[in-house]
Amino acid sequence: MKGICHSSLKPGAREGYTSAARKRLAGGHRKFPFRLDFTRPDVIAFRTDHVEHMSISGVQDKISLRLERGGKLRPTEKDGEYILKPVPSTPLPSFLADVPANEHVTMQIADQLFGIVTPPNACVLLLDGEPAYLVKRFDRNQEGDKIAQEDFCQLSGRSPDTGRNYKYDGSYEEMASLLRKYCAAYKTEVEKLFRLICFNYVFSNGDAHFKNFSLVQTEQGDYILSPAYDLLCTSLHLPNEPRLALDLFDDYESAFFSANGFYGAPDFLELARRFDIPGPRAENIMRSFGARKKEVGAIVERSFLSNGARELYHIRFADRLRAMAAF
Repeated sequence: MKGICHSSLKPGAREGYTSAARKRLAGGHRKFPFRLDFTRPDVIAFRTDHVEHMSISGVQDKISLRLERGGKLRPTEKDGEYILKPVPSTPLPSFLADVPANEHVTMQIADQLFGIVTPPNACVLLLDGEPAYLVKRFDRNQEGDKIAQEDFCQLSGRSPDTGRNYKYDGSYEEMASLLRKYCAAYKTEVEKLFRLICFNYVFSNGDAHFKNFSLVQTEQGDYILSPAYDLLCTSLHLPNEPRLALDLFDDYESAFFSANGFYGAPDFLELARRFDIPGPRAENIMRSFGARKKEVGAIVERSFLSNGARELYHIRFADRLRAMAAF
């Protein structure tokens, strides 16, 4: 898409990056590629050859990259600065080729419109023109040293040993209890958590499980929520999945949920109350999604999604807004 920044999706004079986006992605480097010189089979081959030594986890065909002098991104076994996620090898019911663009546009919407901090990211092209999602690692400082990070599975003692569905067994109410236990700045961070939960609902992210939320250590030694990651409209690819990865509550069902079979505004207001977030603040967060509907639409239209995926993205967003708006 000529003239659109591969990171911010803002119009530019030529294909590539705006200067601001390039600075976020590359720091002091003057060059940062939007076209890479390898293909998805190369990514899979590298991951297969180095999987025992890779420092990133998960089943997706993702690898670490380093930015070399001259602006080249190269696969690396360790000390990676970026993570690259190409089109998944695992078949999906619909829009498989749109997965990288989906994650990219959803992350950009979260950061640009709703104040949800995300790592610098981009939708790049592989050698054969196929898209891939690129994100800068946030678990390394400027010197390359690892920053302490614990996801909510680790914080709650969840692992494959505790059950097959360990990432999904639990609730967002429990997640806030863990945040209260481990985060001194609970009052500030729980509002960020609530905003992110609402965002995942409104943007149909059905994979926001315990492992996709983390705490990171600050320079002062305390812990705060990490930048958001793995945000995408999963219902584009899995139309029959649940509306949320987790239940909102440990043991509670509202009259709204009983009548409709899905969560709505009364449920999120009750969740905010249990998080100790004042009602007016919670309502402002919830109303912000509808207030920026046109801006969301504009970013989606500039995204690298296919036409059919764009249309469905708009439909899913509008449907969730109706549920969230029922005060």
